[in-house]
Amino acid sequence: MKVKTLSVLLAGLASLNAGLAHAELPAIEAGGATFNVYGNVDQYLNFMRSSSGKSLNALEEGGYLRTRVGVRGEKPVDTDLSIKFQLEQGLNITNGSQADSTRLFDRQAWVGLKSVYGEFRAGRQNTAVFYRGSYIDFTARTMGSVINAFGVASRYDSDLAWISNRMDGLLLEAHYSFAGAKENETDNQGVYQLAADYENGPFRIGYAGVGGKSPYASTVDKTVFYNNLYANYDYGRGKVYLAYVRTNNNASTCTNSNSDGSCKAGYTLNNGGAPLGNTGSLVTGTSTGANTYYNIWQVSADYKLTPKLRLGALYGRIEDSSGTGKNANGWAVGAYYDIFKDTMIYALADVLSNDPNAGFRPSGSAGLPKNYTAASDVNGETIRGVQLGFVYKF
Repeated sequence: MKVKTLSVLLAGLASLNAGLAHAELPAIEAGGATFNVYGNVDQYLNFMRSSSGKSLNALEEGGYLRTRVGVRGEKPVDTDLSIKFQLEQGLNITNGSQADSTRLFDRQAWVGLKSVYGEFRAGRQNTAVFYRGSYIDFTARTMGSVINAFGVASRYDSDLAWISNRMDGLLLEAHYSFAGAKENETDNQGVYQLAADYENGPFRIGYAGVGGKSPYASTVDKTVFYNNLYANYDYGRGKVYLAYVRTNNNASTCTNSNSDGSCKAGYTLNNGGAPLGNTGSLVTGTSTGANTYYNIWQVSADYKLTPKLRLGALYGRIEDSSGTGKNANGWAVGAYYDIFKDTMIYALADVLSNDPNAGFRPSGSAGLPKNYTAASDVNGETIRGVQLGFVYKF
């Protein structure tokens, strides 16, 4: 990148930090390319109470959109041919830290080629399951969503992707991640994805799935998958959503460890872990959670009371089809109000009820920085919450 272009991009970021309010950052053009600096800030007050009697009151971030900053660009190089890229970093706005301190761009870092045959991309990318959140329910599959409480496989490294152009309403997508590839290794733990989305007037229907295999001769030799079917209907003043997930991507997890790595007594949640990691981990083949299969059902709807105010409600059920009793159900109601073009406030009330053997916790676009960690407050308990927040986009 030319020094002049880089300096303009950095100047854009500096102006943001200086307090550029209620104004979209303009696109930057240099050398025939167009660049955009973008991002959002999302903070909310979270008031939760477990049926164990434990309350949690906190200022959290990422209830609706994980706080982030990024830059993306596109440059035409030939007729109907363009080079694209995207670099995106998640942030914890409550303390200014990176969402992932081990990465400079933890959310996305890819380069691609846009053509008449679709887009071809390579790098760290969001999964097709992840970015279809707004097709799933009125929360855009964030805080308040029962499906989101289960956890979603979100992004992978070394990912090759093809995304078709939309043809007569149909869009197709395929990914393969080489994140597990090693030199001279016959057991390549690739992560694969397939997706299809069809639009026809007010109707949308689609599928998005991701799967990863365990290493050869693993203790738990199971392919871990997450398959999501969805449909929604736009009736003019809002939408009705239906969603179904079939998956074995869940396991027990430890929320507080001893110095030797063992779990402290009373800190093993019955659910919360993910054999196929939510943000790029591979299947280790050691998690017995891969032996438990779940069906998740959810229905929701929203209604635009005014052009700026949207109300919604949902109900969902997590069913353990393997007979180990790790079931849960939940509901939520919410309101979203656009104060300005780039600023929204939201309010939610939600309940997540765990059966005696289940241990699910609420989650937003980002995992809750402050959450219940003791098993006695989660396993078999009901968690009730109220969230009040805002999102500012730039």
